Amino acid sequence: MPKTAAAPLTNSTEFTVSELSQALKRTVEDAYGNVRVRGEITGFRGPHSSGHCYFSLKDESAKIEAVIWKGVHGRMRFRPQEGLEVIATGKLTTYPGSSKYQIVIEALEPAGVGALMALMEERKRKLGAEGLFDEARKQLLPYLPDVIGVVTSPTGAVIRDILHRLEDRFPRHVLVWPVRVQGEGSAEQVAAAIHGFNALDIGGKIPRPDLLIVARGGGSLEDLWSFNEEIVVRAAAESMIPLISAVGHETDITLIDFASDKRAPTPTAAAEMAVPVRAELLVEIGTFERRMMLCWQRAQESRRNELRAAARALPNAGDLLAIPRQRLDGAGASLPRALKANTHAHHRRFVEASSGLTLRVLRAQIAHATQRQTVYGERLKLSARALLRQRRDRFANLELRLKASKSANAQAQRNAITRDRERTLRLTERARRALTTLLQRQQARVDASNKLLAALSYRSVLARGFALVRDEQGAALHAAAAIDAGARLSIEFSDGRVGVTADGDHPAPVRAAKPAAAKPATSKSAKKIDQGSLF
Repeated sequence: MPKTAAAPLTNSTEFTVSELSQALKRTVEDAYGNVRVRGEITGFRGPHSSGHCYFSLKDESAKIEAVIWKGVHGRMRFRPQEGLEVIATGKLTTYPGSSKYQIVIEALEPAGVGALMALMEERKRKLGAEGLFDEARKQLLPYLPDVIGVVTSPTGAVIRDILHRLEDRFPRHVLVWPVRVQGEGSAEQVAAAIHGFNALDIGGKIPRPDLLIVARGGGSLEDLWSFNEEIVVRAAAESMIPLISAVGHETDITLIDFASDKRAPTPTAAAEMAVPVRAELLVEIGTFERRMMLCWQRAQESRRNELRAAARALPNAGDLLAIPRQRLDGAGASLPRALKANTHAHHRRFVEASSGLTLRVLRAQIAHATQRQTVYGERLKLSARALLRQRRDRFANLELRLKASKSANAQAQRNAITRDRERTLRLTERARRALTTLLQRQQARVDASNKLLAALSYRSVLARGFALVRDEQGAALHAAAAIDAGARLSIEFSDGRVGVTADGDHPAPVRAAKPAAAKPATSKSAKKIDQGSLF
């Protein structure tokens, strides 16, 4: 009984742990190459230091591990968040390191409108806490802008409605920045358009808009989701040009509506907010003109009446000039006598002054002036010498400071060169160690691949006592019935090949015998191993 029980085990295929893990991995990936899984995100703590994301998806009774690679995470429209119910699209695979299966996510989307609303409310609270929705940040719209910038799709009905409404009310110069308003990449295009309009130079070749309109037609919450993205909301809040948001219908609310300076229920209403009605403005200006003319006429009539009243209250010119004329006549009569008296007085003063101007006085004044000039000359020489001495001392001090500064600067440069040389040596040593480590890792991978290749080769099966039978053409034979009498055969062992000739006796077919049952299993295993040798 022990011998009979042990016999079938001798021909059973042996697997290593790595071979079994790889077989399970291929089976799972082939059966579940593309799946969609709905569940709640749990255990998400943000991207790993490598950039990959690791978390789990769960429902009421089960949980599955999930991973998002770095490149896929950077392109995702919706990013994973803790507690968010999502629909994940990807493929199932196994992780041999811990003998578990997991889903590699390639696309992620919220599970229904409820999840989108929860994500929108969470984002609204976050951006509101940063102050992006404060009323103090909002700007006043210009009454009559010269240039209007419109950010919308160039092929939709929205731009035609806006242009038609502006043409009816007050024609203005319109710049259209074409963007996608739905789908992947639309949020980045809308944000880039807002930043692009703000980056235009005032007075440049392309005029800078005085007002911006971000518009889109109605749609579902998923269709309008691009205007709930954080990049669009921040671009609208940072815009230095007043901005009107006109996204969806009157009942549609997006986060850009809170960050914009003015929200319009529809794109047509945004055009009405942007400019006044030209005909009404002309009528209003005409009314103001008539009122101003009437006010000016009444003011002129009032001033004319005041002038007439003042003219009637003034006395006659002859009465006003009578006394001054009499004074002028008296002053004219006394003027000759006063001139003579003044001339005599000035003559006396001249005589008194000339009596003191003798030759001795002039010589004394000249001597005094000469003495003063000599004193001033000596003082000037002394001052020049003192100034020259001060300048010489100052230049000597500056020369000493310059030499000291030059020495200090040279020493600082030498120290910097020394530090850079040490840093270069450290970096060289780190690069050498990193290269050595990389080479060791690559060598380890090559060794592991060689071991795996040796494990998967059919020669390892031959080494365990099996043999491979081939015909004259070198094709592998799997059954005794395929061999004719006298056929030339080649039997390959682990250490070489042997040529043989088949005899004329064909073995009878045997069924239900346990020892014989191991032979087909061996042939199947040999067939699989032979195909594996091609790899």
